[in-house]
Amino acid sequence: MNVHKNARLTPAGRVLLVQRIDQGWSMARAAEAGGVSMRTGYRWLGRYRTGDRQLADRSSAPRRCPHRLAAAQIERIAQLRRQRLTGPAIAKALGLARSTVGLVLRRLGLNRLALLEPKPPVIRYERERPGEMIHLDIKKLGKINGIGHRFLPRGPGMHANKGHGWDFLHVAVDDASRLAYTEILPSEGQVDTTAFLNRALGWFGRLGVTVERAMTDNGSAYRSRLFAAALKQAGARHIRTRPYTPRTNGKAERFIQSCLREWAYARPYQSSTQRSYAAAEWNNDYNLIRPHAGIAGLSPFQRLNNLLGNDI
Repeated sequence: MNVHKNARLTPAGRVLLVQRIDQGWSMARAAEAGGVSMRTGYRWLGRYRTGDRQLADRSSAPRRCPHRLAAAQIERIAQLRRQRLTGPAIAKALGLARSTVGLVLRRLGLNRLALLEPKPPVIRYERERPGEMIHLDIKKLGKINGIGHRFLPRGPGMHANKGHGWDFLHVAVDDASRLAYTEILPSEGQVDTTAFLNRALGWFGRLGVTVERAMTDNGSAYRSRLFAAALKQAGARHIRTRPYTPRTNGKAERFIQSCLREWAYARPYQSSTQRSYAAAEWNNDYNLIRPHAGIAGLSPFQRLNNLLGNDI
């Protein structure tokens, strides 16, 4: 049990009460000084004189529990759960109360089906050359028309900021250097997505990076013929993530998290236009100045020049 730091009788206060009695204080005086009853004072005095010098809180659990489940029963519950039986099914099979089985499963950490199997190991990879693979993704952002409830408390007359539509943040991140190119576009359709791809390829090309592969999820724009034709014309191979495994495209996902935390939701904006101007400034800072933990504290631009053998 956690005792509040300003409580009248912390373990140290209890010891002080007993020490005052040993110094000649009466129980009534010591208890009054400690803000407790004489009965409580005698309880701490008795524990102290039996050898307990810390006077810490004891567990409230009973010393004996006649109805406690045997270890064999608990093991049997665990076995049935690992066979993917539900809590009620286990209770019926073993003749136990559902609440009892549920308590045991929570205690064992088996109350959720996702906990029955170990998590797949994290497989980290990094391409050797800039442009060997870029990661593409899109994040939907609500348009802004005044400061919303994220920064202002809810109240009468507060602007709800609803129904203004969406902006779409398109990102392209180089796997080796983490260099990122972004644009905020009015849609996530194939026309805007393909146009963004072409501009991203041109931007990387001006930095001396030739894109060989592009990884995307299975969004409709990425599966379009227009997008495929643009990649083919650029001589780049299209790689798609497996369904429901966004971690495969983790570098783009992680970059978007940084965008949201450090730019999109970092401060209040009066309008979407103001937010867009801030995006360009933040993205430049990300590429040129901001240290990146995944590349030994270098900025993406520094990492790019190191990989390309340029002197900066």
